Amino acid sequence: MSAARADVPPGRRTASLLELARLFLRLGVTAFGGPAVHIAMMEDEVVRRRPWLTREQFLDFLGATNLIPGPNSTEMAIHIGFVRAGWPGLLVAGLSFIVPAALIVGAIAWVYVRFGTLVQAEALLYGVKPVAVAIVAQALVRLARTAVRSWTLALVAAACVVAAAAGVHELILLPAAGGVMAASALVRRPGGMARHGLAVCAAGAATTTLAAQAAVPATPVGLWPIFLVFAKAGALLYGSGYVLFAFLRADLVERYRWLTEAELIDAIAIGQVTPGPLFTTATFVGYVLGGTPGAAIATAGIFLPAFVFVALMGPIVPRLRRSAAAGAALDGVNAAALALMTVVSWQLGRTALVDPLTVALAAISLFALVRFRVNSAWLIAAGGLAGLATWALA
Repeated sequence: MSAARADVPPGRRTASLLELARLFLRLGVTAFGGPAVHIAMMEDEVVRRRPWLTREQFLDFLGATNLIPGPNSTEMAIHIGFVRAGWPGLLVAGLSFIVPAALIVGAIAWVYVRFGTLVQAEALLYGVKPVAVAIVAQALVRLARTAVRSWTLALVAAACVVAAAAGVHELILLPAAGGVMAASALVRRPGGMARHGLAVCAAGAATTTLAAQAAVPATPVGLWPIFLVFAKAGALLYGSGYVLFAFLRADLVERYRWLTEAELIDAIAIGQVTPGPLFTTATFVGYVLGGTPGAAIATAGIFLPAFVFVALMGPIVPRLRRSAAAGAALDGVNAAALALMTVVSWQLGRTALVDPLTVALAAISLFALVRFRVNSAWLIAAGGLAGLATWALA
């Protein structure tokens, strides 16, 4: 199967679009736990349960999403949609993953604005996080079997784990890992630079530079200024929810004073405890600033760059495999991406496995995944119910 199909027959495309919509709408309401968990759930669905992508193709797209700014799990959904049903699939998969989460966050924002309090979700997360640890652990083992195919890749991955744990930024680790593997391939098989790989990097750098230059001038709250602030975040932001907090704080709290510090913390918390992309924090902030129109325009602004980046990069990624150096560089980036997921899963485990009950939930979930291949969405739901039950009985 080709890794990028824009020429799917009309009848098959319609069926594929329905499949994509069903899958990503479901993930949009059940995928708790952050990008690493979302990606693990997608791998389970589109590699293990459905033959939509090979594990190598999935890893290639995972590596590509780590090289560009924006929400990685949303970009993976968009890539999968493009592979499955061409350009219409790109839109359907991305929107199906984003819209349910945005509606949930929008409803919470409505309650927040009217009652001035944050909906409590600690009990839900208490049960969901241990399940998320098990899901990510299983996905890492499966992906590592494909990504770490040589001693060189194993050493690169191990070095990236150590560096990431020490705080080295992903924008240093990913190109470094790709460069090491590309240099290794060029030494073994000389004959030209990886033009496609260089073109992708140059395009990404140019896009990021242009976005950085599009600084938002100081201005009162309005729909257009809201869109620009969140479009800038979507076009430039790498990293975790803490990075998103710092990025938005600079504009929304310090520069424009549209939000208080407490309101922004509440917005980030809502993005973390609701399913789907963390970037739906934008929906919450947009609603607080401008009601329903503000929520819609902020959501569109922060996710639009992801669709643009994937549309530009998606057709190029499969071609990288045709070049020895570019393919080797992609292998290095994939190994580094798995290393980053490993560090994230370790950090998640430290915050999730806090007592015997959460350890038991993680162990039972891992056993169910490995032995019975239980769908991860059901496990997430069961974990959430267990957390709520524990809270109710306390």
